Amino acid sequence: MIPAASFAGKRVSLFGLGGSGIATARALIEGGAQVLAWDDNPDSVAKAAATGIATGDLRGADWGGFSAFVLSPGVPLTHPKPHWTVELARGAGVEVIGDIELFCRERAQRAPDAPFIAITGTNGKSTTTALTAHILKASGRDTQMGGNIGRAVMTLDPPTPDRHYVVECSSYQIDLAPSINPTAGILLNLTPDHLDRHGTMQHYASIKERLVAGSETAIIGIDDSWCAQIAERLERAGRQVIRISKRLPLTDGYFADGTNLMEAVHGRYSRVAFLEGIGSLRGQHNAQNALAAVAACLKVGLDLGEIQSGLESFPGLAHRMEQVGRKDHVLFVNDSKATNADAAAPALSSFNRIYWIAGGLPKEGGIEPLRGFFPRIAKAYLIGEAAPAFSATLGEAVPYEISGTLAAAVEHAAHDAAGDDSGEAVVLLSPACASFDQFKNFEVRGEAFRQAASAIDGVKPIGGAR
Repeated sequence: MIPAASFAGKRVSLFGLGGSGIATARALIEGGAQVLAWDDNPDSVAKAAATGIATGDLRGADWGGFSAFVLSPGVPLTHPKPHWTVELARGAGVEVIGDIELFCRERAQRAPDAPFIAITGTNGKSTTTALTAHILKASGRDTQMGGNIGRAVMTLDPPTPDRHYVVECSSYQIDLAPSINPTAGILLNLTPDHLDRHGTMQHYASIKERLVAGSETAIIGIDDSWCAQIAERLERAGRQVIRISKRLPLTDGYFADGTNLMEAVHGRYSRVAFLEGIGSLRGQHNAQNALAAVAACLKVGLDLGEIQSGLESFPGLAHRMEQVGRKDHVLFVNDSKATNADAAAPALSSFNRIYWIAGGLPKEGGIEPLRGFFPRIAKAYLIGEAAPAFSATLGEAVPYEISGTLAAAVEHAAHDAAGDDSGEAVVLLSPACASFDQFKNFEVRGEAFRQAASAIDGVKPIGGAR
């Protein structure tokens, strides 16, 4: 835990008592703050009180006595309207912050030079965070990973000069972190997302921009117009900007040329790393993730040999194009985290001969946006509530069966792929659906796929498979 000593002796209000909220409250108390916490869920309040956290309805609190108000990132700050606690805090002139801000203040006090890599973007941030942390850890660096992935940021070990932090930041967390100042800030990409919470695309983009605007070095993917404009704006303001592209050769920056990762300096190119043969980093989207990780790791002092070694040993992110096993020429891939069509597209674009397991609780738009990938699909195995609608979209373009259950789909897909003599065949779970019709969440669904694939006679786990 990182004790939040920056608020020692001060009164702090806190709203939101989920896992990260309780961890934040404990960090404040450990640092010497007097905390009054609340949640709209009585069960959450009771759970917090049972751990010794002082609780009380903030509607009747003396807001004039609080030095800060710490808000859970899951609670509306601006849209569709500010939460009632936010209005009370603002009315009393109390600053509204989140756990990432607490971390930044503790780092500033304890070890301001501790290497700090912060990652955001609409897509790919979890993989990039996990990859960057893996490269650092594999090189022998003291590495802490958390934030919007894995551990709540205040449960990490306290900052020291040689301790490296890799922190995934959602837009909600950035919005509550006014002093965020990473050594390397990564903005991967921007597409419309969470507009119910941010109102407009312009506001959403402006929040994401804050992470790189406050960084010592801004690493920005420029394959969309929003990020390209942010890169230009920061550079004009005198910030150090490193551009990355997964599809365009650059004059200066890092770009992907097939599986080669290239550095450009005034139009002169050199290869800095390669992804050939690294199954966990297949696809153009992973090239972007790897480019960002390479640039960030170089920024904090790693050499190219350390980086290449880390890339090659990366096991992948669980449930995101996770290679779980192989039998002869058949590869089994768990992409359960793909809960809509856009999320399924990267996996479908990464393989040429696919036995596709899809379905679940359908999302708006179905799989029509994936039609361009249909020629890659040898056969589809449809499960869950979405099966009838998906079968109608596939029509005569793709052979399919309605398998019903995941277990049946894995069994049938494995049998059919084994008889495919056209080269590597991939049994791919990339559902393009939520899991809630048959599973508690996408993790449980992915684990069910992993177990079903592993139970097939002759399937050998792939190194790093969980």
